[in-house]
Amino acid sequence: MDALSREAVGDDWLTINVWSPDPGPGAGLPVMVWIQGGAYTIGMSCLPEYDGGRLARDGGVVVVTFNYRVGLEGFGQIEGAPANRGLLDQVAALEWVRDNIRAFGGDPDRVTVFGQSAGAGSVAALLAMPRAAGLFGRAVAQSAQGTYFSPELAADIATACAAELGLRPTVADLSTVAPDRLSAAGDAVGAKLAEWAERWGRVAHRSIPFSPVVEGDVLPVTPWQALADGAGRDVALLVGHTRDEQRLFTALDGLLGQVTQDKAATALRLFGPGPDGARRYCEGFPTAGPDELYELVNSDWLFRMPTLHLARAQTAAGGRAHVYELTWPAPGMGAVLGACHGLDVPLVFGNLDRGQPAVLIGEGPSPEAEALSARMRAAWTAFAAHSDPGWPAYDPDQRLVQLFDTRPTVTAYPEETSRLIWQDHTFSVAPLIGR
Repeated sequence: MDALSREAVGDDWLTINVWSPDPGPGAGLPVMVWIQGGAYTIGMSCLPEYDGGRLARDGGVVVVTFNYRVGLEGFGQIEGAPANRGLLDQVAALEWVRDNIRAFGGDPDRVTVFGQSAGAGSVAALLAMPRAAGLFGRAVAQSAQGTYFSPELAADIATACAAELGLRPTVADLSTVAPDRLSAAGDAVGAKLAEWAERWGRVAHRSIPFSPVVEGDVLPVTPWQALADGAGRDVALLVGHTRDEQRLFTALDGLLGQVTQDKAATALRLFGPGPDGARRYCEGFPTAGPDELYELVNSDWLFRMPTLHLARAQTAAGGRAHVYELTWPAPGMGAVLGACHGLDVPLVFGNLDRGQPAVLIGEGPSPEAEALSARMRAAWTAFAAHSDPGWPAYDPDQRLVQLFDTRPTVTAYPEETSRLIWQDHTFSVAPLIGR
């Protein structure tokens, strides 16, 4: 939770919310534990779009949401403090579910953890964390943010944040600083990340100052490496992304229809895989203009390919994964945002007329939106109950995925050109590239 959000609720904010259709202690219902996104920098569980009432009631599941530390407090590399405190908060919430959810009608042996964006990146991290082993048996990663930091990069960013306060990134220096000042220091660095691009690389170009740190203890290796090594073999996995992940961010940056050839070329150079990534995009999408190329490479680097590679690593190790893509275009916002990042959140929760993501749906949800939401909720809750969302598991040969649209279809993964461009890429930690 960011400082401004916390200011409204006081100091007692590391809380858990529970919705249950049958709170009897012997009901034995599946449990779905939600981890919200927010780029590891903002977010809180009490937002109206995360109200779990409809999902719990219609799906016959217990829904749990909770707050966790974000920004410098949650993910800053602070000397003398445990790393990845935000992830440790998530583990603590899952331990609470294990110990207490029976009283709310839930079965602690049937826990699904699900999240979107940074929340999905957190789900992926939990799959790689020994401390989270056994706390859930199913996992859903919606548009997983693919950034994980090296300790050196995280420490350098923390040093810059502490310097905004005239301090060092140590417990001794920062322990008496008010949380709102810590948040403000992180925001100050985030506002001028471009100045740090030569040291921090791609994450500076995408304004990502915080992410989980692969430091060898709390998070020993990247999620892709952990899954490839078999860490999630016994965990059923459901992963997917939206078709037009980048479109919302392009709009927020005021760049819809405004991407120049130079800007597209820079994005291809920065975010394409390997030294020939830019060439491969241009050859793979020969009719694409600068706007489309810009959106494709940004979508693929940050969300689409990291998510798909989770399924690939899981199946390579003998585990089970189901893959989907949301292709239904958002009818709100002038219908210019397509199937953009975050559109899946109101559809999965069924909260089509509340919260910020509901703006994407438009006023007065259409029968089409209601029907699509019902299908997605049914798939998510079926997966939580039986590890089967209703379509075939992903395999490296057929690569069948569920497309969620007006008429849902099971077909071969549709982003084949991007898949081929990225098939030999290894997602690794973001390094400190300059000193």
